[in-house]
Amino acid sequence: MAPPHVSIRHNDAFAQLLRRCEGLPAVSCAVVHPCDPASLQGPLEAARRGLIVPVLVGPQARIQRVADEHELDLTGIRIVDVEHSHAAAEAAVALARDGEVGALMKGSLHTDELLSAVVPSAAGMRTGRRMSHVFVMDVPAYPRLLLVTDAAVNIAPDLAQKADIAQNAIDLAQVLGISEPKVAVLSAVETVNPHLQSTLDAAALCKMADRGQIRGGILDGPLAFDNAVSEEAARTKGIESAVAGRADILLVP
Repeated sequence: MAPPHVSIRHNDAFAQLLRRCEGLPAVSCAVVHPCDPASLQGPLEAARRGLIVPVLVGPQARIQRVADEHELDLTGIRIVDVEHSHAAAEAAVALARDGEVGALMKGSLHTDELLSAVVPSAAGMRTGRRMSHVFVMDVPAYPRLLLVTDAAVNIAPDLAQKADIAQNAIDLAQVLGISEPKVAVLSAVETVNPHLQSTLDAAALCKMADRGQIRGGILDGPLAFDNAVSEEAARTKGIESAVAGRADILLVP
């Protein structure tokens, strides 16, 4: 019996993003508490590629020790010496508020510890929209970049918050080169159920997009996960949609 044919598609979406950054000015970036190998190596590699100008914010002795142990060169890298991770988050936010850096990067501290410094109104980091998180993934079995939102910051968003989350993700997708991103608004099922709030929210979000309250993307929902990312699954369910099976953004409940 012949063995089954197995193939793994190699995507290069991240490599394409790096190529798009060539020639662009490096972004000054505060790296918050980079006190383990991964959180120190990452920004140094980004600096080597010309993507960022890192400003390391944390206990200088600990940062230097990690660099020495892993043979990482900190020559010419600015370090803002603070005592602990809470202070690092506050100092990094102050740098961003004062315009000294254009971005923040999380190091070896918990997300809620960083956000506790970012979220307060006094921090000066808020905009008119709710803050949200987006995973950007290059999935070998999927033919395009896949953005998933929100999977880290907003635990149980209501309709208004989901509208902000959707708009934030659309804006990010456009910056990444997706001119009109397809947004699948997920639920457990692909039909509107009056007893399942996520399906009602999905239907409302689609109508908000129709009315121009969410701009720049194509929304459809509710969609279950399988028919959001698989055209075959969408066909099986009889779903005809520009989004089903071809989503660029998954908006989770």
